[in-house]
Amino acid sequence: MSNKLEDEHSSSSSSSAGSYSDWISNVRRRPFQPGRLDQEEIWWAERQQALEAAGYILRPRYCQGWKESWVEVTSKKGFDWWECEECQPMRRVMDATRISDGKTVILKKLLEGEGPYELQINKLFSSDSLVSNPRNHCAPLLDVIELPNDPPIMVHSHLRPFYNPRFNTYGEFVAFFEQICEGVQFMHQHNVAHRDCTSENIMLDPSRMYPQSFHPVKISRAKNYHGRAKKYTRTRYPPRYFLIDFGLSRLYDPKNGPPRDYALRGGDKSAPEHRDRTKLCNPFPTDVYYLGNLVREDYIQKYDGLDFLKPLINDMVQEDPTKRPTMDEVVSRFAEIKGKLSTWKLRSRMPRKNEIWPVTAWRSVGHWYRTVGYVLARKAALPVP
Repeated sequence: MSNKLEDEHSSSSSSSAGSYSDWISNVRRRPFQPGRLDQEEIWWAERQQALEAAGYILRPRYCQGWKESWVEVTSKKGFDWWECEECQPMRRVMDATRISDGKTVILKKLLEGEGPYELQINKLFSSDSLVSNPRNHCAPLLDVIELPNDPPIMVHSHLRPFYNPRFNTYGEFVAFFEQICEGVQFMHQHNVAHRDCTSENIMLDPSRMYPQSFHPVKISRAKNYHGRAKKYTRTRYPPRYFLIDFGLSRLYDPKNGPPRDYALRGGDKSAPEHRDRTKLCNPFPTDVYYLGNLVREDYIQKYDGLDFLKPLINDMVQEDPTKRPTMDEVVSRFAEIKGKLSTWKLRSRMPRKNEIWPVTAWRSVGHWYRTVGYVLARKAALPVP
């Protein structure tokens, strides 16, 4: 695989520095039009050769000599530019192919203000002593690329938002919540507060659910952008869930007692203790709030049948941070809740509250047809990887 990738991109790596510089200069001078590289993308294009030398190949869009192929197609066939695979942009993070094995990875440029903390936390949970712990749900750091006069670039596996595709059963949702609570608990036990464990920073490993992968920008499409990505359910191939984005995370010294820090507002800005950002607060109960509020707003309020979670979630989102359970208590209480759920409940379909009855009837037939197959194949009602 690596020889093939190197051969396919030999022309870009063998180009003279002058021609490459000319191409970048030309890209910068051109007026912006839909589909063309914007300033954030140009940053990556400027480093395409250096990244290739480090072992990572960017998509053709960011390589020397790239031109908008849809210009002529649009005029001749009425084709829209945004339907072209090559015009799909990435910015702060960038997808790439690792030359050594052809694996799709994600490159993340560290921001100046967050970089030192993010790299510190990533290295901590990717250390030899922690990375193999099954309770560690921090996305592993695969590599760090150091380029002259540039911020470090972290390399992670290509993951997928935890909520896509939707949860089909209560068992799938219970397995997700159990893993993420365990992951945040593991961070807290190592004196790290995530401080932004919200929906956009929780991912799943798609390697088994999407064996042929998917497009890094339009994740519903196949990797080659032709047709929809082939997928399996979480029940058939249980995924592992991961926490990402540690730019706001902090490591605290337990010798100093309970930490007191200024609020750093991430994706969820509703935490009561963040209303007055001039006051110091303990960030660990805020992590508990974030997880509880995610379940409350995105699932309990939108899906039927999650009443068994309400007592725990209500405690996790208490107005007074001191009244919230710790993550150790959350994990312990959730284990008790999980133990009381029947196999029938875990295998049951998780319908939305606003679902109309014809849709419910249609989806229920398909759901139970699949469930019979899972039972015969001895797939667990609680899909744990």
